[in-house]
Amino acid sequence: MQVLPSAVNESLKASIAPKPGSGDVSVSPAQQSHTVEPDAEGTPRPSSPSGTTCKDLYAIVSQVGEGTFGKVYKARNVITNVHVALKRIRMEAEKDGFPVTAMREIKLLQSLRHQNVVRLYEMMVSNGSVYMVFEYMDHDLTGVLSQTQFSFSQANLKSLCSQMLAGLAYLHRKGVIHRDIKGSNILINNRGELKLADFGLARFYQKRRRSDYTNRVITLWYRPPELLFGATVYGPEVDMWSAGCIMLELFTKKPVFQGNDEIHQLDVIYRILGTPSTERWQGLTALPWYELVKPKDVIHGHFRELFSRWLSPAALDLAERLLAYDPTQRVTALEALEAPYFKEEQPPPELPVDLSTLEGEWHELETKRERAKKRRKLENGLV
Repeated sequence: MQVLPSAVNESLKASIAPKPGSGDVSVSPAQQSHTVEPDAEGTPRPSSPSGTTCKDLYAIVSQVGEGTFGKVYKARNVITNVHVALKRIRMEAEKDGFPVTAMREIKLLQSLRHQNVVRLYEMMVSNGSVYMVFEYMDHDLTGVLSQTQFSFSQANLKSLCSQMLAGLAYLHRKGVIHRDIKGSNILINNRGELKLADFGLARFYQKRRRSDYTNRVITLWYRPPELLFGATVYGPEVDMWSAGCIMLELFTKKPVFQGNDEIHQLDVIYRILGTPSTERWQGLTALPWYELVKPKDVIHGHFRELFSRWLSPAALDLAERLLAYDPTQRVTALEALEAPYFKEEQPPPELPVDLSTLEGEWHELETKRERAKKRRKLENGLV
């Protein structure tokens, strides 16, 4: 096993070393791996004997994703036979040591323990590469919504929506904004459990003092209008807009606001929700890019007419509150969980346990590959 460059090793030791008795994930400088103790619920954990390299311990099964910082693989622990997800962090381009974005994700994940947040088991170092070892989830939401073998019931959809909001409520209570909620970052296993993943863009925020952040976050189709209008001071309400987009996607099976660029994205939103006004959104005209991107014409929204074929009245009410233009009026995750859709309207939430009957595993990567294959077939047929 190659030793990491000293700059990387030092930054890892300084930033990932756990506090005494904290039980945090760590990279041990001596053995280059460290096993996390089992959870209270007794979930089996990978085993990492001293001196073992990542390649010794894990057999790669397949690639399941491509993150900002490297590829994500399904792998099997050769000792315990437990499957894990290995996220390889690219080091080649890093002149200044360990990537700060990956470091941030590791430190953040160390502080999180919730049934609806993906679990980081351990860090491993092998041949100059750093791997984050996660619990393995069979599918992601983008993949599972694209398959046709299995249909979610209304109770299943309510459960998935509830689990997503529970994960967000936990993050926001811990002072974390995710900033990249989208289908491929929402993982689901065959037991029907949903977990939020990919914290590469996440930030800690202070509830009493709003911080200045970049507005170049959140994948375009899930980006809230205040960011499209140039806002840089924001909080967890940006995640709630993304959650509203996901809620609609659960029912319609595809992303609802599909813009090509920032201006087109706003136009797509207007055509569904109508153009915003100062009555609907008090701080609208004070936003940095308002004069540049303000709507030219008044468009009347037809949200309820568009989605009433898929969503019940109580579900429509909740989706509307999640997609409020004014961030200060947008429902919080905790408030959303108390909505009549969950508390009063039948049927009650039910885990989609029948996902275990699905053939194969469904991730955005396979969905993209299938689309590309169909496109090639079509193009070849037309030539």
